[in-house]
Amino acid sequence: MKPLAERLRPTSLDNYVGQQHLVGEGAVLRNMIESGHISSFILWGPPGVGKTTLAKIIAGTLEIPFYTLSAVTSGVKEVREVIESARNNNYFGKVSPILFIDEIHRFSKSQQDSLLAAVETGAVTLIGATTENPSFEVIRPLLSRCQVYVLNPLSDEDLLRLMHHAINDDILLRERKVEVRETAALLRFSGGDARKLLNILDLVYNATTDDVMVIEDSVVTERLQQNPMAYDKDGEMHYDIISAFIKSIRGSDSDAAIYWLARMVAGGEDPKFIARRLVISAAEDIGLANPNALLLANAAFDAVHKLGWPEGRIPLAEATVYLANSPKSNSAYMAINTALSEVERSGNLPVPLHLRNAPTKLMGDLGYGASYKYPHDFPNHYTPQQYLPDEIKDLRFWHKADNASEDKLDRNNPRNK
Repeated sequence: MKPLAERLRPTSLDNYVGQQHLVGEGAVLRNMIESGHISSFILWGPPGVGKTTLAKIIAGTLEIPFYTLSAVTSGVKEVREVIESARNNNYFGKVSPILFIDEIHRFSKSQQDSLLAAVETGAVTLIGATTENPSFEVIRPLLSRCQVYVLNPLSDEDLLRLMHHAINDDILLRERKVEVRETAALLRFSGGDARKLLNILDLVYNATTDDVMVIEDSVVTERLQQNPMAYDKDGEMHYDIISAFIKSIRGSDSDAAIYWLARMVAGGEDPKFIARRLVISAAEDIGLANPNALLLANAAFDAVHKLGWPEGRIPLAEATVYLANSPKSNSAYMAINTALSEVERSGNLPVPLHLRNAPTKLMGDLGYGASYKYPHDFPNHYTPQQYLPDEIKDLRFWHKADNASEDKLDRNNPRNK
């Protein structure tokens, strides 16, 4: 018997859960399907949110030939063979065959280059799926020929809807009396991932010997502790382990951080994925408390590219230990978030006249830049003047954290004198 996640895989948008911003009434992908005109695009989102399912629904609804490749197992030879097969399956007046590439971020440059001509000429309609930012992982010529659509983690409401759908409609679960008493653990361990939720239900079902299948927090937690990898796609808790890795660095535990790094290395994790998370951690969690952390993390990222594997594990380990033992500050992270919230609240406030550019005589006559004071003309290269819009001129967005580096920055800031 197939796993529950496969038994319940939707075949139409009517029973597809989540992503209403893409498939709801009037949304872009629904309109694309209803019009019958499909252009190449990339679906970007975390695991278990419906990327593969959505591609299959599009092909099935429009009755288009559907080819699939996995970037993990396919090389340039396999790409060219599939494209040639798709060309032979193409016919006049119809939508081009769909080529679905899972984990397209793992494709090398040469593999991606081999797709360009087929996508450009319309021999295939490319649908890519990725958990990584396509801006970093997909070559620019290919990215320019594809729209990028972002899929979000499923909300608790989406997950509960899916749970009830499984209980009421699955061929096995509907034959069993199911009592839903608590869902907090089920939702927490699922983490917005439909596949995880269904795998957990499968696990509880298979472990139930009574006539009644009970869903409550203690049962879910117990089953997962006994089968810690049962609900993970690849048998290695990809997102849980990277979460533990980053939290260990944030918590200044270098031993734990190195352990989770080793788990990822042993599990075959993409080294660029690890390196990118180190760069993020250096910016978000160490920040201004030790600005050199970002330089070292970025150097580790470059070193991984130059050294390859397995030597690349060494600069990753070096950066991990350095970041874990660095002082921590998220003041810059909080500052930009606070500023973004203010922009959302107050909208597009006008730039003060004295800060505006005045490239034409008319603009100069209107006062653009007229009273601007050039700081380098003043002692210590500073003179007080207003830089924020009038409505928020007294707001402060950056607040120093308690560390020596930011104490020095704050002392040297002439605004504080």
